[in-house]
Amino acid sequence: MFDRLRDAFRAALDAAAPPGDLRDLTRQMRDAVIEAKVAVRELQEARSRTEQELALERQRLADAERRGRLASEIQDQETVEVAARFVKRHQERVGVLDRKLAAQADELALAERDLAEMQAQLTAAGKSRPAAAAGGSAERAWRDLEAAGGSRPGADLKDELLKSEMDRAAREAAADQQLAELKKKLRKE
Repeated sequence: MFDRLRDAFRAALDAAAPPGDLRDLTRQMRDAVIEAKVAVRELQEARSRTEQELALERQRLADAERRGRLASEIQDQETVEVAARFVKRHQERVGVLDRKLAAQADELALAERDLAEMQAQLTAAGKSRPAAAAGGSAERAWRDLEAAGGSRPGADLKDELLKSEMDRAAREAAADQQLAELKKKLRKE
């Protein structure tokens, strides 16, 4: 699954996109990063489940070994043999889970490295986007204007307060008009 995501991400990076398609390319890259994050989370959860299974299996192994010792102390040969079979079974299961946990840890480490690489590439792509650079220069221009004493439309607190007062006055006028119309209707009836 991770190979497919990585290949799609690299294909998106390698595609020669005209300026109009840069947003689409960045969106595709962002989607690939999101999918990769989900995959990493799933791998972490799977590793956690395996750790829990391993702990439980080790406890079962310890219980089987203890039962075998107790049975040998009371010289119950049949129980000793049954316990020995269970000890062997649990030892094999612990070995399998140990190897599974190691493989999951390796897979998770690889996935996390790939995700970090994808995020770095996405960040680099976002920084090199011309529209982003134009937006940054516009922001710098507004800051320079504000530093010189000017104000940005929509950012002036007085303008916002005046606008909200005008909106409130318009709503009150509309409500008064509706009330007057209702009073007229009630008088006619």
